[in-house]
Amino acid sequence: MQLNLRQIEVFRAVMTSGSISGAAKLLCVSQPAISRLLSHTEQRLGFGLFERVKGRLYPTPEARQLFKEVEAVYDGVRRVEELANELSEKRSGILHLVSSPSIGHMLIPMAITAFHQTHPEVKVTFQPLTVVPLTQMLLERRADLGAVILPSQHPNLSSEPIGQGNLVVIFPYSHPLASRSMLTIEDLLPYPLVSYRSETPFGTLVEQMFQEAGHVRRVAIEVSSPHNACALVKAGGGIAIVDEFSAHSAAGDFVVRPIAHTKTLAINLVQSRFEPLSQLAQDFAHTLRETVKAQGFAVREK
Repeated sequence: MQLNLRQIEVFRAVMTSGSISGAAKLLCVSQPAISRLLSHTEQRLGFGLFERVKGRLYPTPEARQLFKEVEAVYDGVRRVEELANELSEKRSGILHLVSSPSIGHMLIPMAITAFHQTHPEVKVTFQPLTVVPLTQMLLERRADLGAVILPSQHPNLSSEPIGQGNLVVIFPYSHPLASRSMLTIEDLLPYPLVSYRSETPFGTLVEQMFQEAGHVRRVAIEVSSPHNACALVKAGGGIAIVDEFSAHSAAGDFVVRPIAHTKTLAINLVQSRFEPLSQLAQDFAHTLRETVKAQGFAVREK
């Protein structure tokens, strides 16, 4: 059988509220009306949606499975509503941005601030995301432009390097390494290391540095991102190898030193390969390039 929209609406209201009375309040109808429609829906389906135990409703396994599909439908409806609002707002302008967390703590906010000074009428949305959700946002065109520190490998996205920075070592001001102007992997071995899982992009890079130096990386505290590593170092948890962008955003909280045979990371603008950038996105890309250059992260000539 086919469920009509009202039946779907009532079923969802009962699932989300957990009761007949809650669903009645959500839909602004009487409880008997909710009960009658729910009972009729179960009869037509040929199976129960809820078990009634001591006056309370408990979803059946079939109801939970059906609810997943209903939520997917509602997500689609919400997206249509958001798009309609965005199309209306485009009369004055709207720009959706995403970025890697490492550049999302300072460089992107600085660029947005500068952009807003010349485009005060434009609404900007910004989300710092990890690689998978960021890529999905761009592919689904829920974001106009992305800025990442590792180039996209997806065939439907294009990347353009606009800046670069190295991995550096950070540690508290009172640390024994503070007197050194340049460090090596060997210098780090005696001290607790704050680092990342081997399968993550940063974990892979730091692991390579230790392997190339002929040493085993021993992690004292494992974190998920350079931003977390900066917080741990600031709290006295150890030393860490992080990207310059993250270190720069927390400048003053710890000592930053270069490390021999470091790895270089590029700031890449990422966009759809099949759809040109809007004029607003082009304007922001220009602002971001200028911001990256002003902060000392411009692409260096070889």
